[in-house]
Amino acid sequence: MSSPFDGVPSLPFDTANGAAPPRRPMTDDEFDAELAKLDPPRKYYRNYQRTPGANDDMLHAPQGLHAFFRAYYHYKSADWPGNKPHPLKARTAKEMAQVPTYYVMEKDKGMAATVAPFMPTAEQIANNKWLTEAEVDVYATEYARTQFTGALQGYRVRRGTDPKSIAEMHTFSGRTIDVPSMFIAGASDWGMYQTPGAIERMQGTSCTNLVGVHRIEGAGHWVQQEQPEKVSELLLAFLRDHGARKT
Repeated sequence: MSSPFDGVPSLPFDTANGAAPPRRPMTDDEFDAELAKLDPPRKYYRNYQRTPGANDDMLHAPQGLHAFFRAYYHYKSADWPGNKPHPLKARTAKEMAQVPTYYVMEKDKGMAATVAPFMPTAEQIANNKWLTEAEVDVYATEYARTQFTGALQGYRVRRGTDPKSIAEMHTFSGRTIDVPSMFIAGASDWGMYQTPGAIERMQGTSCTNLVGVHRIEGAGHWVQQEQPEKVSELLLAFLRDHGARKT
């Protein structure tokens, strides 16, 4: 859901016979340096999530944890009318500048300040059926108790363009996902396109038995929360039609 499988990097081929080695992908640090040249300067959220200060920035959000979560979820959902995702041509600063600031952040802001202007109104909160105030309280209470560090570790170890990560992934070069698979995302989710070309590669090469790609209307990044009935319907149909059968 939400993040398409980009496949694994290919091993350089025939370089001993003079073939040019493949172009090295831009690292996240190099990407951030390019984003910093924009007006206003920007940065990539994954790099922000890896910084030592990310935990404290969100944990001690000036607006309070409850308001932080409410604004964060609203900003990345279909409820925020500015979420109108579309394919990007390449992973360049100019192209990525089209992505909202929850992914391509303003350089001088943390996530708490980034989402604060997008706090929904009292009426919007009252009309929200997929994330009640009681449910937001659970997030705020539990993260106040456990902090964000455990979740942030995933960003610290998942560096898809890092040379060491690519070297490890070369173990799987040439491999594909061959079991039946399906992709689900919210139609208002920029997650489908924040890695340009990933959704196309998933459909074309990385998954050889992709039986469905579904973009659900009325959902952003939180598709399983915003449209739980539709997601459940798709999952049940997938299991029914493609689940393991006894012989």
